[in-house]
Amino acid sequence: MHVAPKTCLSKKLLARKYSTMSQKLLITSFLILLSAMSGAGAEGQTITVDATPSHVANTFSPLRALGTTVDRIPSNTTDIFFRPDQIKQILEAGWGPVTYRQNTELFVQAWHWNPKGTWSDSSGQGYFVGDAKPTNESIRHSYGYNLPHRGVTRNNGSEFDGYSRLDDGDLNTYWKSNPYLTKAFTGEDDSLHPQWVVVRLQAEEIVTNIRIAWAEPYARNYRVQYWLGKGDAMDDPEDGEWKDFPSGVVSDGKGGTVTLQVSPTPLATRYVRVLMTESSNTCDTHGKSDPRNCVGYAIKEIYLGTQTNGEFHDILHHTPGQDQTFTFSSSIDPWHQPSDLYVIPDRMESGDQVGFDLFFTSGITRGQPAMVPVALLYGTPEDAAAQITYLEKRGYPISYIEMGEEPDGQYMAPEDYATLYLQWATALHKIDPDLKLGGPVFEGVSEDIKFWPDAQGKTSWFTRFLDYLKAHNRLSDLSFMSYEHYPYYDGTCQGPWSNLFKEPEVLTHIVQVWRDDGLPANVPMFNTETNAPGGDAAVDVFGALWLGETFPAFLTAGGKASYYHHALPYSTPHPACWNSWGTYHMFTTDHNYLIKQRTSQFFATQMLTQEWAEPGDGEHRLFHAASDIKDSMGRTLVTAYAVQRPDGQWSLMVINKDYDNPHSVKIAFHDADTSTDNSYVGPVTRITFGKEQYRWHSAMRDGYADPDGPADKSTLPDGARSFVLPPASMTVLRGRISSSAK
Repeated sequence: MHVAPKTCLSKKLLARKYSTMSQKLLITSFLILLSAMSGAGAEGQTITVDATPSHVANTFSPLRALGTTVDRIPSNTTDIFFRPDQIKQILEAGWGPVTYRQNTELFVQAWHWNPKGTWSDSSGQGYFVGDAKPTNESIRHSYGYNLPHRGVTRNNGSEFDGYSRLDDGDLNTYWKSNPYLTKAFTGEDDSLHPQWVVVRLQAEEIVTNIRIAWAEPYARNYRVQYWLGKGDAMDDPEDGEWKDFPSGVVSDGKGGTVTLQVSPTPLATRYVRVLMTESSNTCDTHGKSDPRNCVGYAIKEIYLGTQTNGEFHDILHHTPGQDQTFTFSSSIDPWHQPSDLYVIPDRMESGDQVGFDLFFTSGITRGQPAMVPVALLYGTPEDAAAQITYLEKRGYPISYIEMGEEPDGQYMAPEDYATLYLQWATALHKIDPDLKLGGPVFEGVSEDIKFWPDAQGKTSWFTRFLDYLKAHNRLSDLSFMSYEHYPYYDGTCQGPWSNLFKEPEVLTHIVQVWRDDGLPANVPMFNTETNAPGGDAAVDVFGALWLGETFPAFLTAGGKASYYHHALPYSTPHPACWNSWGTYHMFTTDHNYLIKQRTSQFFATQMLTQEWAEPGDGEHRLFHAASDIKDSMGRTLVTAYAVQRPDGQWSLMVINKDYDNPHSVKIAFHDADTSTDNSYVGPVTRITFGKEQYRWHSAMRDGYADPDGPADKSTLPDGARSFVLPPASMTVLRGRISSSAK
């Protein structure tokens, strides 16, 4: 997780969203209007929509912009979730496009998207390429293979599964770096893509010596470094710096097992890094038949501590499990073998990446183009090309291709991800020049992602990724930018109600961050996976109100499309969120994984996709809206999102975050060009969902809602000028205004 965002959206930050001077003037004039209006105080209770025709904030199509996801699921649930009767209930929510999520890379696994394919080694192991030629047999399931040369105990994706080979206590295993990050594949000197391993101690300890049992290939040039600073070396890279140990620079490494006195005096640190810049280019245990075996770096075991009277005192805990001393690595060789297949029922991390044939033919995509991923961090460009070739030969419609999964959460350097991105892009565009590729698929962050400074002192991960593409004249290979949005996580999964007040600023801020990092204005932005924090809050009314706000807010901020996680009704507790079995889903399931009950987010989805928006592919025009309704702390209690639908109706999504009190509001549609304020004329459709319609009762897997919806729908008579918003509710108001015909 990364630094939490600030909690108040200033007018300066709001205005900063706009990239041109005219847009800045537009928002400034609107803020002046709101400021003048708010002078009347809370008694005004007014929502003002800037309905000036030239002030459109964004346009979108629900069929393309309001999407959902299909992620990895337990291997024993696939045939249940994809039953026609289950798919029918999922589709009733009304989501449009679907993005297929790539989960194996989060768990440091190689993905066999097609169980049938070819191994690089004739003995049936090595690097696997799926068969690109379709057959009469349908691909219903695909799985992950644990990487035997893993160098990370746990990253921000692997949760509590697997372990590092750097300190597993077994000299017959070893970590090895990714061969695709070497000169043979990058075309650049290996020093431009240094590889590293980091040891994280439980607390600061005295370190004077290191022992490294090198495998092949070993490092000829490397540096042993310690972290100087109070921050976390991995998650707070700007709050410290790496310093060479006094005797930590090695320029003539010979391999084997070496014991180095890196400091003549006791030195206290919590983090130690071995930074490698030149390889022996000797071959690993898999032999010289494949050049990928003979590049990069490999370490059997690493030891750290002190040495007295010739006796080494190791402070690391070596064991093949999660209780080993934590280690991290820059990359991992995707070499594996059939015995590394990891499939265990009732677990996502050992589960099923739904087979592509089942995915595209089940009906869950509604026949629309889908966003699909390719494995990149732990894959090969040949396998990625084979996958897309297969899908195109099947005739499956593809909208976009995401490259890899959450490299930031796996601590990959931006330049390393960028060079893999370009290698994969070359392979993919060779088979189809029109493919739209993008990434980096950041994990759910709310602030700019930082990495240890480069030679110029730059720490912004995304800026450096973009700089790399520009330096290689390949920015055109980035057709879109994607990231995930999981706000508020604080380690407790409780999701306090006050978090709802943060969402507009959190979302608007991170959208602006990516633009400030250098994302060109013509490159669209996708939020490809999002939900509220895990735990009971996600399935209570909190989750509904959050959903009703985050999708319109992202689009209003300039986003292209947002995807709800998760379409399938897999109900299980997040490993770090023990208190709910309804996390991240629109349904609860029984003990046989069949849909049992709709959660709050199902009803919120229907309001978003079928009431606020007009179902279909028509153009919707978004306009800024704001209210003067605040609490004693100055927080905005009521937020609103206005859209002019293709049918001419003006539709408002209004969120009342006051948990205890209703609010009666007036709606004003202001046209700056004519200096007029308009209101609804004729009947107004009102749809409300909140704690009066829904309440969650915790009972672990048997948690349930009572009442359990549906939303309350009514038609207000002609001439209605004020509208009551129940406490803790989301309300859609829809009708025509006197200027609708314009």
